[in-house]
Amino acid sequence: MEVPKGKNETKIVLTKPFSLEGESDLDPSYRAPNLLSRLLSLLKNVRPGSDLTNFQLPPLFNFPKSQLQCYGESVYCTSENLLSKCNSGEGPIDRFTSVVAWSISTTRPASFGVAPYNPTLGETHHVSKGNLNVLLEQVSLDPPVSALHATDEKENIEMIWCQQTAPKFRGTSIEARVHGKRLLKLQNHRETYEMNSPHLSIRILPVPGVDWVGNVTIRCLETGLEAELSYTSSRSFLGVGGNRKLIKGKIVDTSLFKVLYEVDGHWDRIVKVKDTNSGEIRVIYDAKEVISGLKVPIVKDAKSVWTTESAHVWSELSEAIMSKEWEKAKEAKERVEERQRKILRERDIKGESWIPKNFILYHSKDRLEWNCSPIQKLVPPAPIIAP
Repeated sequence: MEVPKGKNETKIVLTKPFSLEGESDLDPSYRAPNLLSRLLSLLKNVRPGSDLTNFQLPPLFNFPKSQLQCYGESVYCTSENLLSKCNSGEGPIDRFTSVVAWSISTTRPASFGVAPYNPTLGETHHVSKGNLNVLLEQVSLDPPVSALHATDEKENIEMIWCQQTAPKFRGTSIEARVHGKRLLKLQNHRETYEMNSPHLSIRILPVPGVDWVGNVTIRCLETGLEAELSYTSSRSFLGVGGNRKLIKGKIVDTSLFKVLYEVDGHWDRIVKVKDTNSGEIRVIYDAKEVISGLKVPIVKDAKSVWTTESAHVWSELSEAIMSKEWEKAKEAKERVEERQRKILRERDIKGESWIPKNFILYHSKDRLEWNCSPIQKLVPPAPIIAP
């Protein structure tokens, strides 16, 4: 979707959000051919173990979306209001189980051979869905750190994320670890849920593919409830076949050292829990109901869109990729990157330090990860609306 630029308006290009495979813009005709051979050529001089954080991908390997938009979509692009279900649970266990389902819903399909744009410093993404207002900002480039703040004043819900992706080349694969903490606050119940994210594994050989892998821990300190989830993807001989997108785990009452539920399923299909006391099995998450049929966000007020908005910063590049104008895409990407370098050079000459506009950024206690806190109590309504 494109909103043309008028006298006082900003050009904005928005694309369909990630949904279940076959429904999103991940497999469209704009993708360049022979991505595997092109990727192998691109990585032929890269040593295993190399950090790919600052590795520059040509537009052939980009899809028309910034990483900030990917993070944001996982929160505001849903067919069901899972956050409301978290808030309306009758007791701590019901609410916790709903939070587990919501956390699983933020895991979205990815596609081999293409990646989002690396956000520019200070880039923002601001979208509203119903009463939920979501704001993201790229608060650091070295290391690359993205911050998210979302509030729903009606439900009295708040979200704060601070994430750093660290991709490394492993020879026949790329491992993109997602460091950082996600907080979900149900303020009506005075409950805060803390969780991490699975990591993205991109297999190049023998069979190309992308999977979310790793362990996710979700805990609520106020109730003592904790979930341990494992994202796995088993494959048979030579990487063909096998069982993909598995999720297994358990929900534990740590105060009683007791397993309450066993979790089992596929994050892109159905996830069930089994009550360890009664043996009852029920569905807590149905991906088809939650992340199917998602629609492109709508620009409600183009004049109010910030110039730092992802959909504006990358608009020319996104247009060129979608129309397969690769030379034009290359030039558009170079313009964005040169503009970024110029701003950084000027700031360095003046001896100025970068200060995020919407967040305070600081190290965690062990100084291995970054944390952030929003400057404003509530995120204002956005000029871009998710249907």
